[in-house]
Amino acid sequence: MIQFLQTYGSELMVKIGEHLYISFFALLLGVVVAVPLGILLTRFHKAASFFIGLASILQTVPSLAILALMIPVLGIGKFPAIVALFVYSLLPILRNTYLGVKNVDPNLKDAAKGMGMTTMQQIIMVEVPLAMPVIMSGIRLGAVYVIAWATLASYIGAGGLGDFIFNGLNLYQTDLILGGAIPVTLLAMLTDFLLGILETKLSPVFLRTEK
Repeated sequence: MIQFLQTYGSELMVKIGEHLYISFFALLLGVVVAVPLGILLTRFHKAASFFIGLASILQTVPSLAILALMIPVLGIGKFPAIVALFVYSLLPILRNTYLGVKNVDPNLKDAAKGMGMTTMQQIIMVEVPLAMPVIMSGIRLGAVYVIAWATLASYIGAGGLGDFIFNGLNLYQTDLILGGAIPVTLLAMLTDFLLGILETKLSPVFLRTEK
C-alpha cells in the first residue's frame, strides 16, 4: 500500500476529487428534485403511485445501460455521468420523503391548521421537521448508491476511482483494484456517517431523544 501511494498518490487525490464531484452534484440534483416532488405528491395520492412506480422502474435498469443511453444524447464526460447517477438517486429520496411526510400524525396537522397556519407553513414548520429522520434516511441511502455507482462513470470518460478499478481489472493488477475499491468504500461509509450527524442536527429535539 505504501508503494502504491508513492506511485499513484497524486493521481489518487485527483480521482477522489473527481469521484466526489460527480457524486455530490448527482446527489444534490436528486435532493433538489425528489424532496419537493415527494412533498407535493402527498397532496396528490393518485399521482404518487405513478411517479414512485416510474422511479422504481428506472431503478431496475442496469446502471451501465443508463450510462450507455446517455452517450448518444449527452456525449461522454462528467455531465452525462451526473445525470445518470441523479436518476439512480431519485427512488430512495422520493419514496422516503413521500412516506415520511404522509405518515406525520394527522392530529398534529390539524393542530397546525387550527393555529391558522397556511399550507406552506404547515409543510415547512410541522411536516418536514417531523419527517426529517425518514427523509434523511432516504438521502443517506441515495448517497451510498451514488458513491458506489460512480465507479462505473469511468466507462464514459467521467474519471473517478473507477479508473483505478477497471485499469486494474484490465491489467490484472490487484493493487490498482484495491486502490480504487478501498477509497470508494471509505467514502461511502464516511458520507453516511456525516449525513447521520446532519440528520440528528436537523431532527426535532424530542425525536433525537427517542433514538
